[in-house]
Amino acid sequence: MGEAVQTPWEGVRRVLIRSANWVGDAVMSLPAVASVCRGVPRAEVTILAKPWVGDLFSPFPGVHRVIPYLSPGVHGGIKGRWRLAQELKKGCFDLALHLPNSFDSALLSFMAGIPRRAGYGTDGRGILLTHRVPVDGKVKRGHQVEYYLHLIRSLGLQAGSDIPSLQVPQAWIPDAGAVLKSAGGGEGPFVGLSPGSQYGSAKEWFPERFGELGRRISGELGGHLLILGSAGDRAAASPILRIVGPKAADLTGKTTLGQAMAIIARCRVFVTNDSGLMHVAAALRVPLVAIFGSTDPSRTGPLGATSRVIYKGLSCAPCLKNKCPQKRECMEAVSVEEVFEAVKRMWNMNENARGRINSKFQ
Repeated sequence: MGEAVQTPWEGVRRVLIRSANWVGDAVMSLPAVASVCRGVPRAEVTILAKPWVGDLFSPFPGVHRVIPYLSPGVHGGIKGRWRLAQELKKGCFDLALHLPNSFDSALLSFMAGIPRRAGYGTDGRGILLTHRVPVDGKVKRGHQVEYYLHLIRSLGLQAGSDIPSLQVPQAWIPDAGAVLKSAGGGEGPFVGLSPGSQYGSAKEWFPERFGELGRRISGELGGHLLILGSAGDRAAASPILRIVGPKAADLTGKTTLGQAMAIIARCRVFVTNDSGLMHVAAALRVPLVAIFGSTDPSRTGPLGATSRVIYKGLSCAPCLKNKCPQKRECMEAVSVEEVFEAVKRMWNMNENARGRINSKFQ
């Protein structure tokens, strides 16, 4: 691959990994992060991450610490980036590995004076990188997990498992339990619902159908519904609450990512659109039903034996649009009955096969 992609790892003692910015992307990068931690076991690995994804990395094996990238906030704008660069300079990092493709990511490590800077040579940032990996068409068409792993292999490290994996620290359980109790979460068994999407309405199954699904889950399976997501997902949660009634609890905008992880880990099944929490549930080995429409499950779908994807693959899909110019035919084609049948199959999945935590809320 040429001189620009020679291995940068020799003699490295401190590694800074710039994390992906969104929850789903960050989860899909976990196999790459794990490969670095195993590949340079004598080095301290630090993650620079936006605060809303930091909880993914703070308990991650091999990660020494997480530095929050507070933009918007004190690290926003030109002055804020300069401030962060000076903070990073004090870390005396030997190598910066850039998982995002952005110019800004490479510029920060350049401003911080980190001598080795590695990443994909995209977005006009090649001049800022000392170790550039070209992006070919094949890797761009593959799954996002493989996209990150290809970067690691190209930089001379052996990649490990291609299935993201997460565990919830026991210390997080009581706090998450308190959040659940204050929201009237009930006693379980729990079924998680994630009806929103950061990307746009084209990725969202209809909230009323989530509500009808929830009513059947509570009535026929005895499940208590937990609606999870950001504060922006409250509009999607409202019809579900109206339809399901007291057997549903709205947790949208009420949890940190760490608390959401601990709550998801206690769910018997998780039903979701293509979202960041979908990837969290899959990495926690929670039985998962994921509904896809405008996006491509072959590129961003959940991985592992505990996940089931419902995707119609219409002639217009995947369009990758955030708003459908038609009537969301790809979502119209997904019936409540079909999703409920998938939930019933996942409901009976063997507990031991899921590899999840066994601690209960206190």
